Amino acid sequence: MSAEPRLYRELASWWPLLSPPEGYLETATFYRELLVAACAAPPRTLLELGSGGGNHALHLKQHFALTLVDLSPEMLAVSRALNPECEYALGDMRSVRLGRSFDCVLIHDAICYLTSEADLRAALDTAFVHCRPGGAVLLAPDHVRETFQPGTDHGGHDDAERGLRYLEWSWDPDPADSTYRVDYAFLLRERDGSVSVEHDHHIEGLFPREAWLRLLAEAGFAPSRAEYPSEEITGHEVFVGRKSGG
Repeated sequence: MSAEPRLYRELASWWPLLSPPEGYLETATFYRELLVAACAAPPRTLLELGSGGGNHALHLKQHFALTLVDLSPEMLAVSRALNPECEYALGDMRSVRLGRSFDCVLIHDAICYLTSEADLRAALDTAFVHCRPGGAVLLAPDHVRETFQPGTDHGGHDDAERGLRYLEWSWDPDPADSTYRVDYAFLLRERDGSVSVEHDHHIEGLFPREAWLRLLAEAGFAPSRAEYPSEEITGHEVFVGRKSGG
């Protein structure tokens, strides 16, 4: 895994202005429906690995008892402010062991920070250990190799005291390897009206869909894939693994 980006350390308090939780209802609903369909019995408990600022948890906690795990203490603090009723644990998705199992496991785009197949397999082993028989795991990488296109995005929001605007640039310096790069330029307006500019870069994993399906199977899941059913979000693929039993 590459070095943790600044966004998840000293810039973590700005996360809600970069990506407000209200915008996650549609994806959270889609993920929940896939997990419910994949589980042998109606799921009640969900483990989210790489839970970040808790944006999906805001919408999923209405349906599941949630346990949220992240590598960043700063991001866990952001999530606790949003979802104080959830359970939290600090840990690496490749190695964390909580000593109990859950009806289903979710790994959203935090999976993108795993840049080798060995790391992906370790995270899937973690999911398998924590998934009850008859349960399921859902993986939601930002891109697969077959559909990745370089691109830019921009946006940002204000609250009562601060404001953020960003430019995001996704590009692939070496199409022959298993990573791509995302660069961010942030304009940050403080409470006193002063504005600073910050740069952050993220190295993320890029794998063909065959690798996702193969690694799920190697970890012990029955794998499948689905595409996000929205004209506004194209090329977004998710992968579901069903654990036998239950």
